[in-house]
Amino acid sequence: MLTNTFIHIQGIGVKTEQKLWGSGLTDWSCLSPESIVGRPSRLNGFFIAGIENSIKNLGENNAAYFGKRLPASESWRLFPEFRSSTAYLDIETTGIDRDYDEITTIALYDGASINTYVQGRNLDQFADDIQDHRVIVTYNGRCFDVPFMERYFKTRFDQAQIDLRYILKSMGFKGGLKGCEKQLGMDRGDLAGVDGLLAVYLWDRYKRKGDLKALESLLAYNVQDTINLEHLLVTAYNMKAGKTPFASERQIPEVVLPENPFAVDVRMVEEIQRSFLRGPC
Repeated sequence: MLTNTFIHIQGIGVKTEQKLWGSGLTDWSCLSPESIVGRPSRLNGFFIAGIENSIKNLGENNAAYFGKRLPASESWRLFPEFRSSTAYLDIETTGIDRDYDEITTIALYDGASINTYVQGRNLDQFADDIQDHRVIVTYNGRCFDVPFMERYFKTRFDQAQIDLRYILKSMGFKGGLKGCEKQLGMDRGDLAGVDGLLAVYLWDRYKRKGDLKALESLLAYNVQDTINLEHLLVTAYNMKAGKTPFASERQIPEVVLPENPFAVDVRMVEEIQRSFLRGPC
């Protein structure tokens, strides 16, 4: 879908892109100076230069070039061309203040392998491992995960970002990650009752009591958030592409979710939930 895209080029908006498609200019290979004769002259220079730069940067696998230019709600268009260098990630923290709170765990999934990073164990390794990827997929990562990580690790993460919050919102799906999953028919099973607040309690229990079941439950939640992102992205991509003239040729197969290597302790979760009204567990 990326090579059918023009809205990342200066002067091209959604309506102009649709007009280009309707006139037969459906991808970058169709374009030449002659093909835009009769169009507004102010577009000609930007247009041709934009196509040339797009071809060049795609050839160099420079996802960041497109990530900086595509609207957040249209970043799904990056996916197939950069799928092999895409990472899905989610962080858990002690709170929402990135100047005060800390990252507790991170889950990273590349479509094949799941890696987890735990504070006090291997968390610092994440900053090196993420450099192997050109695209980061998150839910609300633009506002939370990535700025939090940049502050915590004291480094910039320059990968292109596909933030599903903006994509799904543009499709009418709201209510946070779990709400969007439910609306799209996804079932979390034993993890249905776990949320971000409970994740904080699980970390606290692990730190205070050395309870490894609490850590495993936290990692189960963190990993589930992460692996579900691939399914959501593929679903959103197909729905979005399905509304373009390229619906039949741009659909991609649905994914099979990998098995979560961690299991939540349901009894512990219920115990912590009951303790919310009583104070620390």
